[in-house]
Amino acid sequence: MKKEKSCGAVIYRENDGIEILLLKHKNGGHWAFPKGHVEKKETEEETALREIREETGLKVKLDTGFRQAVSYSPKPGVWKDVVYFAAKCEQSKTTPQEEEVLELRWESPGLALGTVTYENDRKLLQAFLEYWEKKPKT
Repeated sequence: MKKEKSCGAVIYRENDGIEILLLKHKNGGHWAFPKGHVEKKETEEETALREIREETGLKVKLDTGFRQAVSYSPKPGVWKDVVYFAAKCEQSKTTPQEEEVLELRWESPGLALGTVTYENDRKLLQAFLEYWEKKPKT
């Protein structure tokens, strides 16, 4: 079985609460979070930051205190591990990557839980929200 590894993040911004950035992928049209394949000798963190910048145009502050792995088989003969971090966004202008992204959307946690397409992503978002609730606010 072929193994693949990707890294990404649940990106959030704080206003009167938090909003979560969701990405609609061109490949499949599903709603999820920015992520992509590890290249060469990149660390997980470097991959996540690069993919976020490429897919959204955002520079974020990665929070490695939140690290969740999701595993699944995207197609027969392939097993994929995706490592997600939390990432705080301070800017508001997003630039979707035309080749891969149909739409970027900020949503409240409740709406985001209903928008994400896959159950794995819903569980990931729920884990992030529990982490964020317990995290000291700065």
